[in-house]
Amino acid sequence: MSHAVVSREEWLEARRALLLKEKAHTRARDALNAERLALPWVKLDKTYAFDTDSGRQTLDQLFDGRGQLLVYHFMLGPDWDAGCEGCSFMADHFDGTLPHLNHHDVTLVAVSRAPLAKIQAYKRRMGWKFPWVSARDSDFNRDFHVSFTPEELAGETIRYNFTDLPSAQGHDELPGLSAFYRDAEGQVFHTYSTYARGPEEALGTLMLLDRAPLGRNEGETMNFIRRHDEYEDVQPKSACCAGAD
Repeated sequence: MSHAVVSREEWLEARRALLLKEKAHTRARDALNAERLALPWVKLDKTYAFDTDSGRQTLDQLFDGRGQLLVYHFMLGPDWDAGCEGCSFMADHFDGTLPHLNHHDVTLVAVSRAPLAKIQAYKRRMGWKFPWVSARDSDFNRDFHVSFTPEELAGETIRYNFTDLPSAQGHDELPGLSAFYRDAEGQVFHTYSTYARGPEEALGTLMLLDRAPLGRNEGETMNFIRRHDEYEDVQPKSACCAGAD
């Protein structure tokens, strides 16, 4: 990647011009967040149950006494040997935020269709502490369009990210993030879901890389990501430093 090298005065002029765009982006993001909060809600009348470390629990029990619930749809199918690399990258960001979310009346839980024992084993391998439950015997993942049957994949399209996608490009599990609210009467409402690159802003590592000199330095989206225990010991070097000791 080639960049112009300029005087400090020229750099400041270019940086101030970019700052105006960054501020406009921040204001646009604030406006989008306001629209997100203004979305109508859907009352859930269906009962969902999950296998958890504390036994069988319903969706309203996953709130753990709080009024708000964020569910990360983690790609780990019943017959998978390990969790999705991208979902594992996302999950690496969860533990540090739990105290802050919990003290803001928000519970964060990951949900997968893998049996609980497989979830627990992978969780131990990765050293995570956040709540992670199994929807193995539940319609939850299918109802929120992140898990697909062989029959659905054999069809022409699947429904994901609020649109129909060619099933040939689909997987039996896909990622997403869903939000729920529980009122004083115990009624649960679905308030929001986002899929594909929608949860990307929760990936603090990517937000930091976006401000590094070479950015994400990726080919395809996040193709540089590995599970955190699968990186090579030698740290990668940028192309400009490849010949340096």
